[in-house]
Amino acid sequence: MSGHAHRNAQDDPRDGERFWRSRAGIAFTVLAAVAALYLLFEHRLHVLGALPWLLLLLCPLMHLFMHRGHGRHGGGQRGAGDA
Repeated sequence: MSGHAHRNAQDDPRDGERFWRSRAGIAFTVLAAVAALYLLFEHRLHVLGALPWLLLLLCPLMHLFMHRGHGRHGGGQRGAGDA
């Protein structure tokens, strides 16, 4: 046996960073940007029509992710010295 440890490709946390700097990652980013601009310019009325509903949907999603679910609000966990 050799004195050094072998690492799997899955163990390297920089693999995700390497993808975005590769040719495929850059091509995907450019393609996604072009698709987003196309959808925004060609379907502007649909996007603007859905905006009020997206804002309403944003409220419970923000509550869910900012509080990380229910049960951690601190109510009901008072100590003996709390009034």
